[in-house]
Amino acid sequence: MESKTTKTLKGLYAISDALLTPKERLPFMLEVALKAGINVFQLRDKESLDSDLEALVIELSKLCKKYGATFILNDRVDLALSLGKDIVHGLHIGKDDYKADEFEALRKAYKGIIGVSCYDSLELAKKMESLGADYVAFGAMFSSPTKPLAKPCSLEVPFKAKEILKVPVCVIGGINQTNIALLKDMDLIACISSIWKGDISDNISKLNI
Repeated sequence: MESKTTKTLKGLYAISDALLTPKERLPFMLEVALKAGINVFQLRDKESLDSDLEALVIELSKLCKKYGATFILNDRVDLALSLGKDIVHGLHIGKDDYKADEFEALRKAYKGIIGVSCYDSLELAKKMESLGADYVAFGAMFSSPTKPLAKPCSLEVPFKAKEILKVPVCVIGGINQTNIALLKDMDLIACISSIWKGDISDNISKLNI
């Protein structure tokens, strides 16, 4: 029987981008994407102060709740802890953001979903699963316009992760309408440019394989 978390972490995973999804247009763009069928949304903002993001986080979370989607916040641990898991359903962190003991403390303090970028490392994914991560992400799977310098990840890595891990596996990086079929067996498929550039609804209909 699937856990509630496992059932939540399935399908198309949209991630915001400073250029493609400007903050003033993001609520409108997100609602279009939610109506079109994304299941998970991550707000990724590396520039703003927490105080400047709080109102937007609450607004976006309400939109996700309205459409039965999961709202993830990138890196903003203090804001997530302040608002709680009913608003910030989950956190996504990079491998360099937390050492093992710090991650254990975060896991105890934050009761929502925690996802971790594992790049191309199965060993890191196994370690983070053992420490309590709720999902692990691999990539870049393909050349990415959003992160052109990202280290590539072999297709073999996430498929092996599916065999040996119990937590959901996410893939990211350069995934588009022409290559998404190669990754259709993954739990979560994260996209940025291929969702937000052009007609959002049409893009998502072509990505939802």
